[in-house]
Amino acid sequence: MVARSHTVAFQGVDARPVEVQCAVSPGLPAFSIVGLPDKAVSEARDRVRSALSSMAIALPSKRITINLSPADLPKEGSHFDLPIAVALLSALEIIPPDAAEGSVSLGELSLDGSLVPVVGALPAAMTAAAEDRTLLCPKASSTEAAWVDATQVIGAGSLGDVVRHFSGQSPLPAAQPGEVNLTPSARDLRDVKGQERAKRALEIAAAGRHHLIMIGTPGSGKSMLAARLPGILPPLTPTEALETSMIQSLCGLLDEGGISRTRPFREPHHTASMAAIVGGGKGAKPGEISLAHNGVLFMDEFPEFPRTVLETLRQPIETGEIMVARANAHVKYPCRFMLVAAANPCKCGYLTDPARACSRAPVCGEDYLGRISGPLMDRFDLRIEVPPVGFTDLDLPPSGDSSATVAARVEAARSIQADRFAGTTTRQNADVEGNVLEEIAAPDTEGKELLLKAAERFGLSARAFHRILRVARTIADLEGAPDVRRPHVAEALSFRISAKVAA
Repeated sequence: MVARSHTVAFQGVDARPVEVQCAVSPGLPAFSIVGLPDKAVSEARDRVRSALSSMAIALPSKRITINLSPADLPKEGSHFDLPIAVALLSALEIIPPDAAEGSVSLGELSLDGSLVPVVGALPAAMTAAAEDRTLLCPKASSTEAAWVDATQVIGAGSLGDVVRHFSGQSPLPAAQPGEVNLTPSARDLRDVKGQERAKRALEIAAAGRHHLIMIGTPGSGKSMLAARLPGILPPLTPTEALETSMIQSLCGLLDEGGISRTRPFREPHHTASMAAIVGGGKGAKPGEISLAHNGVLFMDEFPEFPRTVLETLRQPIETGEIMVARANAHVKYPCRFMLVAAANPCKCGYLTDPARACSRAPVCGEDYLGRISGPLMDRFDLRIEVPPVGFTDLDLPPSGDSSATVAARVEAARSIQADRFAGTTTRQNADVEGNVLEEIAAPDTEGKELLLKAAERFGLSARAFHRILRVARTIADLEGAPDVRRPHVAEALSFRISAKVAA
């Protein structure tokens, strides 16, 4: 007799079904696991044996064979402990075979039989729902998995709880979805003295998910402005929260008993490798651009990043997804992020500061910002100069709108976009292209004339032309205007051309 249980193997954000087969047959006592297991899976036999011993369950003096099917799919991770134990208990007739086959299980076993939380409970719940099975997982991982309401999620604290649940002695209740309510950030836009133009650019970028680059001298407030961007972004929608949490679950970042509706804000250091930014390494894991999905990727000291890393951003910015291709894995991850970059105007940082003349101007600035290729710079919808702030300005009272006020306008603009793109795959103005862009962002006669003159005067590319229209549409949404008019086009052009001339 062959007993069966079910679990998953992870490939990107997808969890592929795996059948765990257990056969107890006559022969020399042995416990073997086959089916392309890695080291962590092979070690499961010792953890399972010890966990069963702690429950006073002795393994028979027979040959125990565990097969992980499909056998040609690599199996990685410690979450195979629980399904192996369930299949073995079913083969020993301790739990009913139909109960073992009717659930998808995952979890790591301690030597005393307690269950340790594992990564990937949320994608596993999606697969369990597709297979019309119950998900059995550690109690600490059940609150995130319970967000998938299409399947029942059972959280167990130990292997003994699993046995009592399947045998009917003490059924476990269904888990309830957990949501982490983070403390609101105390950082407010009014903390930034001056820089009203930069604040306006942040508001436009947040409203339409436009990419933004800030160029300014050291200490002008670029990082301070970026740090306040999360405070004006609207919370994740349920669909976006599920997408983002799938990636975070695979990376073990959901460790607070649920998922969060706060948009991710990732800020990698400029020494980060390509695998850390784009994804890769052992098992082709997601990188920072995927962890920033539906959120913000802030790259400070942008020209200091390796050229190869910067160039790999070009395709994900356009498509919203990245294919991590390795010799043994081809994995696709979503990465619809908002890129916010900050850079100094030159190597010393004071090219544009009249009080501190740069000794190598203008060559210093050309060499430094030249590390950012033209095609990559062309993908920034908004480019702004952040001038230095004088000491006298620091004594001025707070100016401008608070983060809460700006956040309300941003949320209203995004609501307009949600209604506009309902029933389509498009979510924000930054994603619009083709005929839809011409339909929703066509400027009036005066605006079109201005845009054509600017395109001819400054040699704008076709990509830049379309990005200006998208920004103008967002500016109109912030005003609640149904049509794009000349003032909207003029403001969108100002964020595209001023930094272009300075650079």
